[in-house]
Amino acid sequence: MMDPLSVPQVGQMVRILKGRDAGGVACIIGIEGSRFVYIADGDKRKVDRSKKKNVSHLQLYEFVSPEVKNSIEQTGRVTNAKLRYAISTFINENNLLMEGE
Repeated sequence: MMDPLSVPQVGQMVRILKGRDAGGVACIIGIEGSRFVYIADGDKRKVDRSKKKNVSHLQLYEFVSPEVKNSIEQTGRVTNAKLRYAISTFINENNLLMEGE
C-alpha cells in the first residue's frame, strides 16, 4: 500500500530536486502513469511548455492548491497567472526560501 502523500495529485506543490530547475517550487498540472508528472510554475516554466518529470526527482509537499486543481478539473487547463499566484501564496504561507533567488 502506497503512502497517500507519495501519490502525486493535480494541483500539488513540489520542490524540484534534479535538473536545471532544481531547488525551485512548481505545481503539478498533469499526471502520466505512476512515475511521471507534468509541472509548471507559470513563470520560467509556462503551462504550455510544462516539464515532464520523474516523480522520484521531486519532493511532494502535502499542499494541493484548490484553485489549480478545480481549474484543471473543470476546464482542463490552468492559467499561468493562477499558477504564479498559487505558488507564491504557498511559499509565503510556509516561509519557504527559494534557492537561487
